[in-house]
Formats: sequence, structure tokens, C-alpha cells
Amino acid sequence: MALYLIPNGPSPTTAAQAVVTTGAVIKTLLQIQSSATMGLKIKEWGVSFDGAVAAAGIKCELIETDVAATVTAHVAAGIVRLDAAAVQGGDPTSNRILVGTAATGYTASAEGSITASRLFDAQLVQPTSQYIKQFPLGLEPYMKPGSFFTRIRVTAPAAVNAYAYVIVEA
Repeated sequence: MALYLIPNGPSPTTAAQAVVTTGAVIKTLLQIQSSATMGLKIKEWGVSFDGAVAAAGIKCELIETDVAATVTAHVAAGIVRLDAAAVQGGDPTSNRILVGTAATGYTASAEGSITASRLFDAQLVQPTSQYIKQFPLGLEPYMKPGSFFTRIRVTAPAAVNAYAYVIVEA
């Protein structure tokens, strides 16, 4: 099995990893879709914020939905191959992780009308803080293959910048 890090932005090159603003309404920071034939296990996820002062907590969710958000499409170079199996396995977007504006991507511009969901984790996180969850072995959420989308969504009382990521096993 191979491990992949999927951040909420393009691969950093000459500049730092890009942040995404939360806005003040529900917003998908990162969306992932597995291939039609192979699901993914979520090993870890996290989110951090750059707020200057403590305030009301930001609602943070790791959720699977039946409807895609409209996102900026990820590309193979933005999905980090973490272990030897991933490095030797080639391009993950060819057979494991689908990319596109209605697949794996970041910074949603439209949320879509969700009719069914599975909540994997939810937390209230201070805008000056961060949250990381490593799932215990055997208790990792399984991302179903096909037309399902795992998202990191946030609802902030006031806009702050965020980093978000998911580590998956394929």
C-alpha cells in the first residue's frame, strides 16, 4: 500500500505552500475523490489557522458527501508521494486519485447540494490554533470508490487563512 499527502493547494516551489481563506460561511478547503474501482483509507488529516486573536471556534469537518464541490483541480505534482511504494508507483492521478474541478481539488467556489453524507470527524478549533488527527490502526475511515467525495470543510465566524491536508493510503 502507498501513502499520499494531499494538501489544500498546489505544490510549493519558489514560494511557500499557499493558504486558503475560510470566509465567513461554510467552505470546502480540500476535496478528494478516489478512483471508480479503488477506495482509499484516511490515515491522518489536519487543519491550521493564522488568526491573530482567540475568538469563537471554527467548525472543522472531515466528511464524505455524495455531491462534489466545485474546486480548483489538483494535479499530480501537488499530490506528495510519501513512501517507497508511492514513489515507485508512478502517477497517482492515473489510477488512484481522480483530479478535476468536480474531483480532487482545493478552494471550493461552490459547495453543491449534498443529499447524503458520512461524518468522519468534527472539531471546534480556535482561529489561532491547529488540529491534527491520526486515526488508530484498523479504525481509519474508508473512502468509498466512485461518486463519493471526502472534504475538509470549515465554517468560521470571521475569515482567516488556513492550511489543510489529508494523508491517504491506496
